Amino acid sequence: MTDPASSYSIELSNVWKIFGPQPAAALAAIRSGNLSKAEVLQQFGAVVGVQDVSLSILEGEIFCIMGLSGSGKSTLVRHVNRLIEPTAGSIRIHGTDVGKLNAEELRALRAKRIGMVFQNMALLPHRSVRDNIAFALELRNVDARTRFDVSEDVLRKVSLQGYGDRMPSELSGGMQQRVGLGRAIAANPDILLMDEPFSALDPLIRRGLQTEFLSLSRDMRKTTLFITHDLDEAIRMGNRIAIMKDGVVVQVGTPTEIVTMPADKYVSDFVEGISKLKLLFAGNLMEPVEKYERENGPLPDLETCPSARPDDDLDHLVRIAVRRKEPIVVFEDDKAVGIVTKDALLRGVQGEA
Repeated sequence: MTDPASSYSIELSNVWKIFGPQPAAALAAIRSGNLSKAEVLQQFGAVVGVQDVSLSILEGEIFCIMGLSGSGKSTLVRHVNRLIEPTAGSIRIHGTDVGKLNAEELRALRAKRIGMVFQNMALLPHRSVRDNIAFALELRNVDARTRFDVSEDVLRKVSLQGYGDRMPSELSGGMQQRVGLGRAIAANPDILLMDEPFSALDPLIRRGLQTEFLSLSRDMRKTTLFITHDLDEAIRMGNRIAIMKDGVVVQVGTPTEIVTMPADKYVSDFVEGISKLKLLFAGNLMEPVEKYERENGPLPDLETCPSARPDDDLDHLVRIAVRRKEPIVVFEDDKAVGIVTKDALLRGVQGEA
């Protein structure tokens, strides 16, 4: 039953997935004896894929789950549309408990409310681009005229105008990935599940598709669960990021929080080489005007100092600072709210907010 008060598109609560012949016994032993993954494998012949994960994804959010191979990220995302059944825990879509849906309700959820894009697009090779995109609508018995109109609109959205009659084998890898994305959005789902959709592509094509998807996402405002093993991609794509290791979520936060406040050494090692120029902002780096003047004396005339807004990024601030000696004054609604010093900029470049 749907809870209209739910403020999240997707909620995962204490989700476990244990692969093997005795998952329930293994889970009970983990909970009672705090067994490690190696001990679970040795005693029960079972593998812990996902361990007690709870996440809440907001409406319209691009939420990235990242981790190395074997971290559990792809296993986790397949619980959302119940391609995988959890050993324990619950998954809710707009308040509806997915685990309690019958077969018909589950098919309707997958067909109408959730679209999925895989790394391997699994396009139907004997069907045209247009027919691949419209396949889900055909399964729903949507008439041919409507399917054609929807396909043409989707082809435009994914920058494939004029390719509707081509076969998948005639397209490049990047274009095939666009067809996969188009097929996922043709049914106008509420939620997109994207499992490393761009990871097999060349870097230049990959970045272009990232840019196109971000633009498309702003227009369509779909809630997106985006799986990747690439932190640069997660930082670029995600409103928030969850980092997984050995089936466990070790940190959840905005890109800025992940990079500047890593939860442990594992996350710290991940983010060590990431540029901070687009992840730190004047609002993170500034100190109150009063504090600055207490420690350094009165500011020069505020109107002669370089100025910035709280949401100006570190890259922009550095460009200002290299041309001026004075500190940067941060204004909000025509009021000076803070000061960014050269020392603060250097700390920011080093990743310290």
